[in-house]
Amino acid sequence: PKDLFLDCSTPRLARKMSQGSGVQRQTSLVQSLLEKLSAGAIAGIMGSCTTFPLDTVKTRLQNQKPLPDGRYPYSGMLDCFRKSVAQGGISSLYRGLPAVILGITPEKAIKLAVNDLVCERFRMALGTQNLPISYLVAAGATAGFCQVIATNPMEITKLRMQLSSKSMGEVVSELGIRGLYKGVPATIGRDVPFSMIYFSLYGYLKQKCNDANGHAPTWKVFLAGITAGMTAASLSTPADVIKTRYQAAPEPGVLPYSSIGEVITRTYHNEGFSAFWRGAGPRAMVIGPLFGIALAVYELQKRILDKYLA
Repeated sequence: PKDLFLDCSTPRLARKMSQGSGVQRQTSLVQSLLEKLSAGAIAGIMGSCTTFPLDTVKTRLQNQKPLPDGRYPYSGMLDCFRKSVAQGGISSLYRGLPAVILGITPEKAIKLAVNDLVCERFRMALGTQNLPISYLVAAGATAGFCQVIATNPMEITKLRMQLSSKSMGEVVSELGIRGLYKGVPATIGRDVPFSMIYFSLYGYLKQKCNDANGHAPTWKVFLAGITAGMTAASLSTPADVIKTRYQAAPEPGVLPYSSIGEVITRTYHNEGFSAFWRGAGPRAMVIGPLFGIALAVYELQKRILDKYLA
């Protein structure tokens, strides 16, 4: 049935499938990749700058530990937002943004470009305009895995800045090159499942929104991105909590985590199963609009490039 096949097409794919071989095809592939990288980078920066304060709230909620009296520093998203502004001003909610702006360029570029490129290669190999869902999931998993090289340094720098008053230079100097890649397995454990859920659901929703020519209005792409982003973000929250706690700098007097497994066991023993879902609301509210904006901008840029570079 048509519903079982998901569209991840690009406007120029039909031309690519009918192009000659050799140098022409290789040049077209390189040009396509560069276009996707630049479009993904711009889309990522615009989305991140818009949603960053909520990301700071999410990080602080996920990393908070019980006080001696058993209460938590923040009772919820609004309480965290209010106390953060009262203690550090509005600017404190943007702490870590420089790291994101530097890191989001390669991260979003790699994620969106690799997913798009893998889909195109699958389509060329199969000789079809529509891919089975298993191929779309595989493309998403590949994108999620490849992005970690950029995601991990950005994430650990960002969250340590969000949880302290240190500058980006101080955090990077403290971590060193090796420290920037602390917790890579945890990042992979979050990003690969997230991308599998996100890109498959986004592709399905976009397929439903496409017209007879295979195009969807930008506002429908935006809504599909938000829906897929919120769903994938919610389902991957436990992995994000584990990653956040493992990568965060240890608090004074608190024994640091020696492994990802210890994060899981200590969190469950001390705070229960519900601790793994802490910050799910803010995370969904961050990731949904972030990817909605990013995908809408990304698709819009691709259409402009297709029009003027055809």
